[in-house]
Formats: sequence, structure tokens, C-alpha cells
Amino acid sequence: MSETPYPQHTALSLAASGIPVLPLRRGKVPFGNCPACADNACGGRPNMRVPGPCRCPSVCHAWAAATTDPAVIVSPQWAAAWRRAVCVAYHPGGAGLTVLDLDDADAITWARTALPATRTVPTTRGEHWIYQGAMPSRNAVRPGVDIKSTMSYARWLGPGNGTMTALPDAVRSLAVKEPSPPRRAPQTLSGLRTGGQGECPHRTPVFLERGVAMAEQRITEASSAVHATVYRTFLAVLSRHGRCGCLTDDHVTRLFTAAQAKGETLRHCTDAWTNARTTLGM
Repeated sequence: MSETPYPQHTALSLAASGIPVLPLRRGKVPFGNCPACADNACGGRPNMRVPGPCRCPSVCHAWAAATTDPAVIVSPQWAAAWRRAVCVAYHPGGAGLTVLDLDDADAITWARTALPATRTVPTTRGEHWIYQGAMPSRNAVRPGVDIKSTMSYARWLGPGNGTMTALPDAVRSLAVKEPSPPRRAPQTLSGLRTGGQGECPHRTPVFLERGVAMAEQRITEASSAVHATVYRTFLAVLSRHGRCGCLTDDHVTRLFTAAQAKGETLRHCTDAWTNARTTLGM
């Protein structure tokens, strides 16, 4: 994409629409902190991960500098930055938006298959898909896909095409992180069963069979966020069937087979199962 002509004019127009903006310098990165704010010595700006407000009038602190105040945008302190700016960025979360940054053709193909259509903006190598609604930002949620919303910035590349739709759960689930797996010795499949001694709630074998079959179906039908779906499904199975010791190697194998058919590795399945047990205190 070409550099934005008259970036200050573009910034004022966006700010008037309620979109917090900031300038980007060559390399399409934010301007660095001033000496007084270096290493967050000032305490940081509001909504940053460090406490305390910063009243520095300079273009400091990356996304946290984004503003809708025209007086700030045209201020002498920002003037030098605009003269050096090559484009305008905005804080999607501050505008109640989420940008799904699709970096290549494969990512775009996945999005068209797995996600509801929304407003799209072409980028140098891919597309930005813009949804109405804010969420935590996270990079590399899947190959070629980043999420830019709260505490992040995205380049302004134009208004885009199409009607903006509400942020779907399929995008929110991409940012869900599983607990880090605890250090452990290698486990056999039998070692993954709980072997609990609690009271068995299964009045008939059909109850347990139906629960495992529904879990297999949930994993098989996942069209996105497979990692998160596998973990949550394992968590649900263990929370209902894991404490009485009725789960067998066959049940675990069926769940792992369904997950591996969706592209998960045996190691990821084992980690997800162990993490679910740890979460439940098993």
C-alpha cells in the first residue's frame, strides 16, 4: 500500500468519526517515547499495563497515544511527528472495533470459510476484516492471522468494502489461551485416565457413551479455533465423567482420534488433556 498523503488531514477526519488516531513513522511503526517517558519512567498513560497517568503532550506510548481530540492532533507537540509521518494508525479497541489481520491468501481462504462476512480492507499482502466489538489483541492465533483490538494499533488503509458485522464468538475464541502444561514425566495413554474413586453418576452405560459421542462430534464439527475447541471439550468431558473412574482407554483414544483428525498433534492432545485435569484439580 502507498504511503498516506496529508496524514494529519486523514487523522482529523477519522477523529471526527470517533476513531482514536496516531501517526506512524517510516517503517510504519509508532514514534518512540520522549526522554522524560523513556522506559515508562513517567508511569505510563491510562489503560497501559503500568500504573499511573502520563500527561506528556508528545506522541508517546504507541497505541496509548491514540486520540480523538483535534486540539491534540494539531498541537505543536505533534506537528513534528506529522511532518515525518508516512501513514495514520488507529486504536481499534478504542473505537469498539476488532481487526482480523489476514496476512496471506491461505488466511483469507480460511476466513471466508470459517467466519461471517464483514467489512474488508485490502492490505499489501492480504486483507483486514473489521468487526464491530472489542476484544483482547493477540498475534499469531493461527498461521497468517493476528487480532488487533484493545491495546494494539492498525494502519488506516481506507474505509473498506462491505457491511460491518458484530464480532463473532469464532473470533473471540481465537484469543483463548490454554494453561501452560506442567512439567511432568512422559505418560502412557492409561496414565491419562483419572482413576477417580468418586460416586458414579452413570445410571446406564448409555449416559457415558452419549457424552463421549457428543464430545467427538463437537471436535469433528469445529470449523475454527480447533485448539480451543479441543481443550474446552476435554474440560467438559472430565468435569462430567472424570472423577468416578469410568473413562477407559477406549474413550480417551476416541477423543484423541477426533482431535488428531482435525490436525492436532498427539502432544497437543496430551497437553490439552493434562491442562484440563489440572484446571479441575484432578
